[in-house]
Amino acid sequence: MAIILAIETSCDETAVAIVKNRQVCSSVVASQISVHQQYGGVVPEVASRQHLETINPCISQALEEAQLDWDGIDGIAATCAPGLVGALLVGLTTAKTLAMLYQKPFLGVHHLEGHIYATYLSEPQLQPPFLCLLVSGGHTSLIQVKGCGEYQMLGATRDDAAGEAFDKVARLLKLGYPGGPAIERSAQGGNPDAFALPEGRVSRPEGGYYPYDYSFSGLKTAILRLVKQLETETSPPLPINDLAASFQETVARSLTKKTIACALDYKINTIAVGGGVAANSGLRKHLEAAAAKHNLKVHFPPLKLCTDNAAMIGCAAADHFKRGHTSGLTLGVKSRLAVTQVMDLYQKSWV
Repeated sequence: MAIILAIETSCDETAVAIVKNRQVCSSVVASQISVHQQYGGVVPEVASRQHLETINPCISQALEEAQLDWDGIDGIAATCAPGLVGALLVGLTTAKTLAMLYQKPFLGVHHLEGHIYATYLSEPQLQPPFLCLLVSGGHTSLIQVKGCGEYQMLGATRDDAAGEAFDKVARLLKLGYPGGPAIERSAQGGNPDAFALPEGRVSRPEGGYYPYDYSFSGLKTAILRLVKQLETETSPPLPINDLAASFQETVARSLTKKTIACALDYKINTIAVGGGVAANSGLRKHLEAAAAKHNLKVHFPPLKLCTDNAAMIGCAAADHFKRGHTSGLTLGVKSRLAVTQVMDLYQKSWV
């Protein structure tokens, strides 16, 4: 058994959780959405300052909700990569300080590995191997999960991540920030077949295309051109709901097609979905229906575990801790780090 206090500050949520293996004892998330909405997106320096203000109250609340003191904690973990450097530093420095103060082992955790482990919290019996579709604001990847820290990248976005495309299109349609929920709300009143939009292919230099890689920049440009065309050809207002619904439908269809194809080609029977876009109802509907047709299992975490949270970080850390993996106190942060390099975080340092 491993009881881990975990901290997540990679972007704009200050999160602290206490996890016992695959069970959440407490989970506290202080969102910064209202702070960043006025800017239309996350401002890194503002995010870092907000983390500084909220991290200590979040830690106190997590301990109180779990009814634990520091004697009941086996290890302390924090996200160290990838993410906003200033934001990561707040969580990592706090975790290392607590580890030294209370003489606890310290673990640095990869943010994307956390999203993979989110499904373990809702499906405690889930075991590798399985395919993870990771779709968030900064990442869109297909990852074969072979074991703890053992990952093979099978597909990835070559430009905008799915969540990033949602944010940019929402801004174009003047729906506000964050874009994912805004587009989903608008799409509920629209026709998903109103406009034919490109799904995007990534071409090989020698010809053909990469079957599992994603591209959303062309879709974003298509929406931009369509909006300009509609503005000149029709009287206002624009069919915002139809545009949102068509965009969401195209993203969900593209993600589903490549995920199912990848699972079938690699003979993987189970699919886990993680990241903020995993909360999207359009994606859930498409992927669940397609998986059922091919007798594949698909697992979506509950909505509260799709967006950034510390419970998923704690779950990943608990698994590493049970295997004897710990990190050095000289471990630094990285704005970018491939999920295939997860094991570099343990007993190594970045100076």
